[in-house]
Amino acid sequence: MSDIPGVTRAVFDDVMVPNYNPPAVIPVRGEGSRVWDQQGREYIDFAGGIAVTALGHCHPQLVSVLQEQAGRLWHLSNVMTNEPALRLARKLCDATFAERVYYANSGGEANEAALKLARKYAADHHGDSKRRIVAFNDAFHGRTLFTVAAGGQPSKTRGFEPLPPNIDHVPFNDLDAFEQSMGDDVCAVIVEPVQGEGGILPAGPEFLRGVRDICDRHGALLIFDEVQIGMGRSGHLFAYMGYGVTPDILTTAKALGNGFPVAAMLTKADIAASLTLGSHGSTYGGNPMACAVAEAVLDIINDPQLLAGVGVRRERLLAGLQPLVERYGIFTDIRGSGLLIGCVLDEAWHGRGREVLNAALDHGLMVLVAGKTIVRLAPSLIIGDTDIDEGLQRFEAALKQLDAGG
Repeated sequence: MSDIPGVTRAVFDDVMVPNYNPPAVIPVRGEGSRVWDQQGREYIDFAGGIAVTALGHCHPQLVSVLQEQAGRLWHLSNVMTNEPALRLARKLCDATFAERVYYANSGGEANEAALKLARKYAADHHGDSKRRIVAFNDAFHGRTLFTVAAGGQPSKTRGFEPLPPNIDHVPFNDLDAFEQSMGDDVCAVIVEPVQGEGGILPAGPEFLRGVRDICDRHGALLIFDEVQIGMGRSGHLFAYMGYGVTPDILTTAKALGNGFPVAAMLTKADIAASLTLGSHGSTYGGNPMACAVAEAVLDIINDPQLLAGVGVRRERLLAGLQPLVERYGIFTDIRGSGLLIGCVLDEAWHGRGREVLNAALDHGLMVLVAGKTIVRLAPSLIIGDTDIDEGLQRFEAALKQLDAGG
């Protein structure tokens, strides 16, 4: 075996599939909302691993739970159940509309399970006449072939055709267009209460209420994809609670494990009954280590004081971001929900979000992009005031540099 060189960004190009393009920075340690790279340089994290580390990096309680479970039991597969999986499922049901839980490893897998369940439920109750799925333009539901077809982004499907059929897309937040697309042949509608990759766009309350009513009228199941906005990010445990609109199926992942891979699909007992023995599964889904961590995450986040703090932190961030919109010619608006915030790029900056991300990184701040028109912020739900204020200062330094350079 040849000698392995030092672990640098150059190694990525030598050994990794080129579907990502990470910067030169390689983080090696994190604590709270701070991260340090190989050279010991510190960064403030406004990215949260794409809305994953909702409780920050290396939360002491989560580290303790993981270490304890690692000394007990790692894996059983779906041949047997385990205590952490059952405890977590009970708590998820008690905290939500759900009566049944299915575990997976990622948001894409949870959405795959939700879409398959909807088709299977329709087949069981309506035969072959009810197979169509309605989704929304610019949505993102995962990277499996079924979920990428449900997501309304041609850039994510190009070259992977033929796609699963009988999936139609309509404009998001357009209730008239949605109603025109519906029919008794629709088995399910899948929607993000807040579109993430599509531009950090919250659904209007009237829109979601209308979608629920129209689904009921046509006997279609309503799936809420809360992979990104769920687990406290909206200021509610799940966003549906703030809208007062209850789905038939809900998917959650990302923040559920705070970085440990775990996902869940939640639904009612009568719907879940269609996933009969052997009809669907996951080797790692319900892994005891993942579920032990997720149980602790749920215990911490599902707290009225923590959830109320999301709104307080949002206001502090907005108070610092709005002057930056007015001061520099890079953004035109700020939008989003809770601590999922989208900074809308000026038309001259469309497609240049990566420049903003890299400039922020140069100034010690981690941010994200969402599509071609948004710089996205998804910090920890418990980020401290000092980190917020210092992060905003670093963000302004990056924007000032970019604005001066045109």
